Amino acid sequence: MPSIGQLFTSGQWLVKEGMESDFIQAWSDFARWSSKNQKGAGPAHLLQDQANPRSFLSFGPWDSEAAIQSWRQTPEFQSFLQKARGLCDDLQPKTLALVALTGQP
Repeated sequence: MPSIGQLFTSGQWLVKEGMESDFIQAWSDFARWSSKNQKGAGPAHLLQDQANPRSFLSFGPWDSEAAIQSWRQTPEFQSFLQKARGLCDDLQPKTLALVALTGQP
């Protein structure tokens, strides 16, 4: 279970009409690569807005800011970002820290 201060990367994605399946596949391939090959990466999640199927939210935990920076400098990250720009009308990558958590003893 995550703890206060845990770092996450997140992305908000507005996919071009009709490109949703292509985006899901590209994101899934890249997320699998990241989980296998990037030290400090946790499991990644992709959520699709049920009211607007073009809108997606991705997030995943990381061990450190250094791990995130290293990941963002890889050729694979840059390649995915370029592909995503072709599939999306808007994308907003973020680095976030957990500041509150419920359901914890």
